[in-house]
Amino acid sequence: MSKQVEFFFDVGSPYAYLAYHQLPKIAAGRNARIVWRPMLLGGVFQATGNRSPVEVPAKARYSFIDLQRWARHFDVPMTMNPHFPLNTLQLMRGAVAYQLRGEAEFQRYLAAIFGAMFERPRHLGQAEQVAAVLRENGFDAEQFQSLISDPAVKDQLKRNTDEAVARGVFGAPTFFVGEDMYWGQDRLDFVEQALS
Repeated sequence: MSKQVEFFFDVGSPYAYLAYHQLPKIAAGRNARIVWRPMLLGGVFQATGNRSPVEVPAKARYSFIDLQRWARHFDVPMTMNPHFPLNTLQLMRGAVAYQLRGEAEFQRYLAAIFGAMFERPRHLGQAEQVAAVLRENGFDAEQFQSLISDPAVKDQLKRNTDEAVARGVFGAPTFFVGEDMYWGQDRLDFVEQALS
């Protein structure tokens, strides 16, 4: 059986954004497959009693510095979104919807949304901004609305989120190699070791 790493993520997490850029390099280097697991981080927080670092002022100030350090370390472009944090329910339903349509569309969607969240920040809490980003990246914005309204898409996101909580996930990004869980982009060295 080939090696694999499960990646539980939400596009609203800046640390998941950093991991999104690094994990494919690690997986390629270790000849491993990434199993992309879109989840709703707000749902995870609600179920586990956790909360976003930005809700704690001292932690928020430190996190912004820390994120810039990690972005430089990984050589990844990063601009904190001034509209952060925001409700990612529609965006994560979009991730599930495009994942169901195939790997190429899914990866194109993630690149567009992560880019509009943390590279060239847009207010992705506004439907018209999301529609504009989608159109700029070759997606049909009307079709997007139809896809994220599909009960099967809604149910899949809920299942992913429930499974994450059941397996001990309390934040994003979270990785699993087999049964072993690793939380945070700063644990990617451990993920790489596990894959070797």
